[in-house]
Order: sequence, then structure tokens, then C-alpha cells
Amino acid sequence: MSPEGTVRRPARRLTAGGSESLEEAVAEEVAVALVYNGISHAVMMATPCDLEDFGRGFSLTERIVGKAAEIYDIDTEPVGRGIEVRLEIAAQRMAGLQERRRSLAGRTGCGLCGVDSLDAALRAVPAVGQPWPVSRLSIERAMAALPAQQRLNRPNGAMHAAAWASLEGALVAVREDVGRHNALDKLAGALARSDVAAAGGFVVVTSRCSYEMVQKAAAIGASAIAAVSAPTSLAIETAEQAGIALVAFVREGRLTAYACADRIVA
Repeated sequence: MSPEGTVRRPARRLTAGGSESLEEAVAEEVAVALVYNGISHAVMMATPCDLEDFGRGFSLTERIVGKAAEIYDIDTEPVGRGIEVRLEIAAQRMAGLQERRRSLAGRTGCGLCGVDSLDAALRAVPAVGQPWPVSRLSIERAMAALPAQQRLNRPNGAMHAAAWASLEGALVAVREDVGRHNALDKLAGALARSDVAAAGGFVVVTSRCSYEMVQKAAAIGASAIAAVSAPTSLAIETAEQAGIALVAFVREGRLTAYACADRIVA
């Protein structure tokens, strides 16, 4: 496993003029188990870098813990063909997680991790405490700066990125992963180690914007989430509920505001 998220693999390139053997850089994808107080909770396919940030951010955005201080320790350990991210969390939070696990016993798998009902899947997203106005120019500036910061994506072209931008549009933190949700969880975990988010800012992502992406941005406390691609209808509804401006199709000097549009200023 590579800490850079890229491995070399043999390939054959075919063209009208013939074929050639070569070695290509490809994104690494491994099974990552999130283990809480010795009990495995979820297995995600992810890029094997920034995994402590991933564990911390996943715990926060999925509300397994209410604050970073309830995570006492995180370490990672290769196990077979995958990696375990082992977290020690507060006993009260672990009790709540075990109750959630008991409610899942005997049920077949569902699309969202640790969710056993429609009500749980579509849980209300709390409103962001102090959403700030965000300028169109700041969003465009942050999105334009993001490709140069995608260090892992550069050799393999297969990574999503999630970034935290200041209200002026300066990128403060960037995380990458083959999974767009994973990249945002890694960003949440990185931000939880500092007070950067408390000063206000917004999230920029190199993907479409779904419900889960808005839910995770709200957990971070973002004033807005800006995506290079399209939003879904539930993402728009959730952003309105949370009081987050949702902006999509940020490209080529234009953007479209779908939720809380009055918070995007010229």
C-alpha cells in the first residue's frame, strides 16, 4: 500500500496504429474498517492516506461522537489486504453506537452506513449556527485554486477532492480520496484538529453534490458548499434546512446558486 495513494500497474495501450506495453499510475483503493472500542462498525473503500483524519471526520459527520474531544485515541493498522482505523471513544458515545448496532441486527444491508429506517436515513440536519455571506468571486477563486492542490490526483486522475476555503476564497485545507464522501470526511477530520472552521468559511468539492455531502458540510459548520458538478433535489432541500448556501456548476466564470442564494453576494 502506498501512502501517496498511487500504485504502478502494467497496461497495454491500443490505437489504430497498434499497441504498446506500458506501466500506468492508478489510484489505490483498499478496504478500510472503522473500529470503535474494539468493535468493527463499518468498512469503506478508500484511499490509504490521511486515515486518522478519515476516522475522526467520519465519527463527527456521522454523529457517532458529538465533538472531537470524545475521541480519545486513533491509530491505524494494516490487516490482511485492508487497514483498520481503531478509535477509542467516550463510553457514553460507545453505548449509543452499540444501541444503533443492536437495532440493525437481523436486517439486510441498506445504502447508508449504520441506518436501518427511512427516518434515520433522512434525519434532520441541524441549522448551521452562524452562516456568513460568501462572495461569488471567493467561490470562483477557491475552485480555480483547487486543481493545483490536488497532489494525489495529479499522477492518476482518479481522485476527488474536498477543500475548506476562507471567506476570502483562500484554500486552508485540502483532502483527497477515490470516494467523494471520504474526501469530505477526511477534510472534516483535518479541520477538527484546529480552530480554522470557527473563523468562517465554505467547502469546495470536485464532484456532484448529494444529500450526504450537504449533511457533512453542515456538520463542519460551513456557510456554503460549492460543487463543480450538479446537485440533487434532496441536497437542495437539506441545504435550505441547514441554512447552507448550495452552489453548483462552478466553472468557466459562472455558477448557479440552488439554496440560500441570497447569501451569495457579488
